[in-house]
Amino acid sequence: MNIQDKPDLQQKLAAEYVLGTLRGGARRRFETWLRSDRPLQQLVTQWQGNLLPMAEFSKAAQPSAGVWQALEKRLDLNRTQRANAVEDRWAFWRNLHEDLSFWRGLGMFSTAAALVLVSLLLSKQQVEPALPVGNYVATLSDDKAQPIAVVSGDTKRRQLVIRMVAAQHIAADKSLELWAVYKDGKVRSLGLVASQGIITLPMPEYMSEQATPLLAVTLEPKGGSGNPEKPTGPIVFKGSWLQT
Repeated sequence: MNIQDKPDLQQKLAAEYVLGTLRGGARRRFETWLRSDRPLQQLVTQWQGNLLPMAEFSKAAQPSAGVWQALEKRLDLNRTQRANAVEDRWAFWRNLHEDLSFWRGLGMFSTAAALVLVSLLLSKQQVEPALPVGNYVATLSDDKAQPIAVVSGDTKRRQLVIRMVAAQHIAADKSLELWAVYKDGKVRSLGLVASQGIITLPMPEYMSEQATPLLAVTLEPKGGSGNPEKPTGPIVFKGSWLQT
């Protein structure tokens, strides 16, 4: 039979082949023609482009129980399942050991998990910074209770170390100034602090937990307040001064 001179028949067979309704010997003969017939291959491709997208709009069909029972009987799945049940229990792990893609995937997962763990540790360090060694310490937080800076005081070296946990973005004509707040409400400037990084300032002798229960940072004009005992700007973060 020659279908090259029968375009209508070619269309019909190609459509049935794509739909899956061409079966048995007719399908096998069509596939034989398809291997060497370039125009027929193009025709099948066209029908695939026309028919396959329509599957997206069709509802899924649930096979009846009889279909599955017939398949199980034809493939003898019950006997296969029983045989598999008594197989070597280590076969699964041997297959995994031999499956290169599994170990590649496991390596990628382990790497991703490690990156997530490192990210969590780093974020925790940013929110809860390690306290510098010293005799006194204060964690300065903003009005949302977010840690901004950690101040440590070393009585032996008589110095304050101010570590900015969260970098601050301030205008070019502004400065951050650190203040010691006395119990009676009086204040004294301890010096200007950087908006990021670490800075060291002298530690006055009067700075004890009893005398100075609170430290505060204000936003001042460039160069700081003109009066070392009176801030002019608002408090941007503060914290208790505690002995370690």
